[in-house]
Amino acid sequence: KLNFFQFFFVLVSFFSLVALFVLSEFSNITVFNNSHTTKPLFYKISGTWGNHEGSLLLWLLILTLSLFIYFSNSKSRPIKERLLTLIFQEVIIIGFLIFIIKTSNPFNQIFPIPKEGLGLNPILQDPILAIHPPVLYLGYVSTSIIFSSSLASLVQGNVNNLWAKHIKKWIFASWIFLTIGILLGSIWAYYELGWGGFWFWDPVENISLMPWLSLTALLHCILVLEKRSLLSSWTIILSISTFTLSVCGTFLVRSGILNSVHTFANDPERGLFILIFLFVLVFLSLVIYFLFEKNLKTNNNKFNLFTKESSILINNWFIMYFLSVILIGTIYPIFLEVLSDQKISVGPPFFNKLLIPFLIPFLIFMSIGPNLNWIKNKIFGNKIQLLIFFILNLTLSFFIIKIFGRITLTFTILLAASFYLFFITFKDLIKKDYKNISQAISHFGFSLLVLSILMNSILSKEIIANLKVGEEIKFMESTIKFKKVENSSRSNFKSLVGFFEINSKDDKKFLFKPEIRIYNQPQVITSEADIKTNFFKDKFFVINLVKGENYFNIRYQEKPLMIWIWLSTILIAIGGGVNFLKRYEK
Repeated sequence: KLNFFQFFFVLVSFFSLVALFVLSEFSNITVFNNSHTTKPLFYKISGTWGNHEGSLLLWLLILTLSLFIYFSNSKSRPIKERLLTLIFQEVIIIGFLIFIIKTSNPFNQIFPIPKEGLGLNPILQDPILAIHPPVLYLGYVSTSIIFSSSLASLVQGNVNNLWAKHIKKWIFASWIFLTIGILLGSIWAYYELGWGGFWFWDPVENISLMPWLSLTALLHCILVLEKRSLLSSWTIILSISTFTLSVCGTFLVRSGILNSVHTFANDPERGLFILIFLFVLVFLSLVIYFLFEKNLKTNNNKFNLFTKESSILINNWFIMYFLSVILIGTIYPIFLEVLSDQKISVGPPFFNKLLIPFLIPFLIFMSIGPNLNWIKNKIFGNKIQLLIFFILNLTLSFFIIKIFGRITLTFTILLAASFYLFFITFKDLIKKDYKNISQAISHFGFSLLVLSILMNSILSKEIIANLKVGEEIKFMESTIKFKKVENSSRSNFKSLVGFFEINSKDDKKFLFKPEIRIYNQPQVITSEADIKTNFFKDKFFVINLVKGENYFNIRYQEKPLMIWIWLSTILIAIGGGVNFLKRYEK
C-alpha cells in the first residue's frame, strides 16, 4: 500500500505540472521558460517533459511506477528478496527526489507574474519527439528494477534459473521500450534536423545506444542462466552496468557537459549532484557484489566450443567491445577539454574505423550461433554448405561493390557477412519452428537493419547548391528547377515554402515543397524537409536561407532502402514483444 501511495503522490505531482502547462500558468518558472500561449495544446502538454525539471519528474514517476508494478507481480519471489529490492529501489528514488527538490524543482514560482512565456524550443515541437522521451525513459528507468533485483538476489543467494525467469520479463520490457525510443529519435532526427541521416554519432545518441547494447548482452546472458545456470556473475555485472549507463547518460545530458541538440541544462551544481549520486550507486553496488559474490552458485559444467551458450558468450564480448568504443568516443572529448582546454569532435570516421572490422566476425558468429544446440553440438559435418553459402555471398558482394565503384576488402567482406546473416536468418524465419519465433524475428530484423544501412551508404547520392528562383541545376540524369516561393503564417510561426520540380530521364516529374519556419517565441529558424518515400528509396529535399543573399541553399538526396531501416528496427522490437507475451501470457 505504501508503494501505491508513493506512486500516487508522484503521479498527482506530474499531472499538476501538466495542468499548469495546459493553463499557461506563467507564475510557474518551468512553464514560463518552456511554454507560450500560442503553442498548440499538444505541444503545451509535451512541454511538460521537454525541459530539464519536467523530464526529471517523469523519471521519478517511472521509478515509482516500476517499483509498484514489481511488487504487484513478484509475489512468487522470497519475501526477503522483495524487501531488499524495495530498499535498493528506494535509495534510487530518494536520490532523484532530493535532486529534484534541491536543484530542479519544477514548481518554483516567479513574481511578478509575466503575461507571456518564453516558448518551447521549436525543434521539440514535433509529434514524434513529443512521445520519444516518455518511451525512452520507460526503457532507461525500468532498468532500475533489474539493478535492484539483481543486488537483492545476489545478497540472498537466489541468482538462479528461477530468478532468471522472473527478471527476464523486465529485461525484455526495458529492451523493447529502449529500442522503440531510439527508433523514434532516429526518425525525428532524419526529417526534422534537415541533415538527411538517421544516425550522426551525436553524444546523446550514443548515451541511449550504450545501455541498449548492455541490455542486449544481458538479454542473451539471462537466457543462458535460465537454461543452464551459467554466467550468473556476468549477468549481475551486466545488470549493474546497464542501470549505471542510464544514470551516466542522465549526468552527461543534465549537467550540460555535452554539446548536443538534446542537451537541456547547463548547471554545474546539477551535474555535480548527479556525478556524486552516480559514484555512490556504483561504489555501493560494487561493494555489495564483492562482499556477496560467494553466494553465486556456479555450474561447473564446461563450455563446449560449438554450442549456443559459447556463441552467446563470444558475441557478448563483441558487444562489450562495441560499447567500450562508443563510451570512449563519447567521454574522451570531455576529459580532453577538462585537462587541456582543447575541444575536439569525435565523429563517424573514428567509430567506423574501430567498429567495422569487428562487426564482420560478430555477424558471422550471429549467423551460426542460433543454429547450434545447448550443451553439446555435433561438429560441423554437413555444414560445408554454410561455407559454400558464405563464398557465394562474398562473390555477390564483390560484384555489387564493383558495379557501384566502391571496392575495399573490408567493405566487401562486411557486405558478404551481412548477406550471409540475412539469408541465414530469413531461412530460420520461414521455418515452422514457433518455439524460437521471437528470436527468428529479432535476428532477421537485425540482419535487415545492417544490410539496409550498408546498401544505403553505398548507393546514396546527393547534391548541395545555391539557387535563385527560376534557376535550375543538373543532378545525374535529372534536372532540378526552382519554380517559386510562397509565404504563409500560422499561430506560432511564419512559413516560407519553396517549390521545386525534378524532371527525371524518363520524363517523370516530382514536385517538392521544403519549408523554412520562422518561430515567433523563441525566435528560431528551422528547416522542414520534404521527403517522398517508397519501398526502394527516399527522395529527400531541404532548403536553408543564405544570409544576405537572394539565394537559397538546397540539398537533395536519394537514399535507398530508408524505409527498411525503420521497418527492420520495428521487427527487432516485435521479436522481443513476442517473447515477452509468449512467456508471460496468463
